[in-house]
Formats: sequence, C-alpha cells, structure tokens
Amino acid sequence: MAKKVVATLKVAGKGKDFSKVITMNKSPRTGAYSFKEQIVANDFIKDAIAGKL
Repeated sequence: MAKKVVATLKVAGKGKDFSKVITMNKSPRTGAYSFKEQIVANDFIKDAIAGKL
C-alpha cells in the first residue's frame, strides 16, 4: 500500500504563496536522470524551472 505524502506549507495563512517545483536533470556522463525538488514562492517559479535559483 502506497504512503500518502502530506506537506503543510502554511505560515500564518500564507500557504498558497508557495509551490513545490520538481525539475528533472540528465547526467551528461551516465545518461541517468535525477530529480531536484524545491519549495519556492509563486513569484519565482519560472526562475526555479530555468535553473536560476
């Protein structure tokens, strides 16, 4: 049976101001994929996806 992951991002009613961003990176040496998870403010989502954060 799978576990359910519950993340609480609430900080005094500001929980909707943040999002979880998961990016996929491919290793040039081995060709394997790795995943990077970040919790960022909604204003910086495009920067996080572009790899600037």
